[in-house]
Amino acid sequence: MSRLVVVSNRVAVPDDGPARAGGLAVALREALQESGGIWFGWSGKSVARPSEEPTITEAPPVTYATLDLSRRDHQEYYNGFANRTLWPLFHYRLDLAEFNRQDYAGYLRVNTHFAEKLRPLIRESDDIWVHDYHLIPFASELRRLGVGNRIGFFLHTPFPAMEVFLALPSHERLARSLCAYDVVGFQSMNDLRAFQDYIVHEQRGEILGDNMLRAFGRTLRAEVYPIGIEVETMQRTAAHAMQESQLRRLVKHMGDRQLMIGVDRLDYSKGIPERFRAFERFLQKYPANQGRVSLMQIAPVSRGEVPEYRNIRAELESLAGHINGVYGELDWMPIRYLNKGFPRDTLTGFYRVCRVGVVTPLRDGMNLVAKEYVASQNPHEPGVLVLSRFAGAARELDAALLVNPFDHENVADALNRALAMPLEERRERWEAMMLRVHDSSLDKWRERFLSVLRAVPEGGYAAA
Repeated sequence: MSRLVVVSNRVAVPDDGPARAGGLAVALREALQESGGIWFGWSGKSVARPSEEPTITEAPPVTYATLDLSRRDHQEYYNGFANRTLWPLFHYRLDLAEFNRQDYAGYLRVNTHFAEKLRPLIRESDDIWVHDYHLIPFASELRRLGVGNRIGFFLHTPFPAMEVFLALPSHERLARSLCAYDVVGFQSMNDLRAFQDYIVHEQRGEILGDNMLRAFGRTLRAEVYPIGIEVETMQRTAAHAMQESQLRRLVKHMGDRQLMIGVDRLDYSKGIPERFRAFERFLQKYPANQGRVSLMQIAPVSRGEVPEYRNIRAELESLAGHINGVYGELDWMPIRYLNKGFPRDTLTGFYRVCRVGVVTPLRDGMNLVAKEYVASQNPHEPGVLVLSRFAGAARELDAALLVNPFDHENVADALNRALAMPLEERRERWEAMMLRVHDSSLDKWRERFLSVLRAVPEGGYAAA
């Protein structure tokens, strides 16, 4: 088996431990353990000058190679173009996207620097797997340096519709960069279709059939690989979660009242303000639930240095305070808003005891919380998932109650329906969703992508 080289913005080095190494990190590490190889990327550190050579950590058969970024590079590449241009644009928030030439230059500069530092570590037979929007130009930079290896790319975010992508001044350069890969993976058919539309209608490329396309003088495979979770681990953890002291305290405190749960990184794409307003409408429209049902929203802070994220935090604190002030009682708060993260053992327990999972992003590549909620349920008495139709997970979990997160009335009605749903219907919907969760588990996602990448002919598809 060829050696695998994984390239990602952040690297889960062994010293990070389980608290920082999430499910994706575990899946990538397992792939590297199977074939041996390198995990390459940013160290997470910002210093005065960028690393001239990667820091190497050996944990055979895996080599971890990390680079520090200069403070300027971190600001322009990461905070700037990646998170203030690509992230909002890929999530259809053109109103929040900033098009700054200096940030774009920093984005290209860091991708070039990373490619130049990885190049000496690559062997001729290595397979290279690059992850996410931070590193779209990476393959084109490696090709410029003479790397002819098989290179795959997986986009964890949505890919925007052609008209939205065209708003990006550098859209052609990024599309050309994507076509430097041999295999490009997307989360959903909507994302793949958007990419194909752009290639065909804007660049006059060709769709060749069998998920192949030709553009910019290259032939590549582009298809859908919906990412999943560690299903069996999640189920085992949830089943034993009631041993957690926080869970016992929560259940005791709630008594016979019901809980709904939302778990999201604090981000404007997650639709949390809209969710709070829909929950307020639920309390207005169905007043019998006042004093009986609470929404527990867990939203740990992320990217706190980016102004848009500070703004949404202030908005949520104001909304939660308003709703609790209007509807709260001495012994009941409508919204339990927690601005911090919890260990997986605790979270799976929260999922299991909450009657309704509320996953209503305005736009999401996949949203693994939806799958985690389903996998954590008690099979004998499962809860109900209320899911945004704009999450990638909605393509698979169509037995959830699908909602339009912009329509507060629609979401309020779905929350009420979820609470009133008979046990037999809850079980039927849960069983249908579990089949899909198992079929796209994290291991299967990884194996499907790598099997396609390793089937690329030597020299690429154009040479076949």
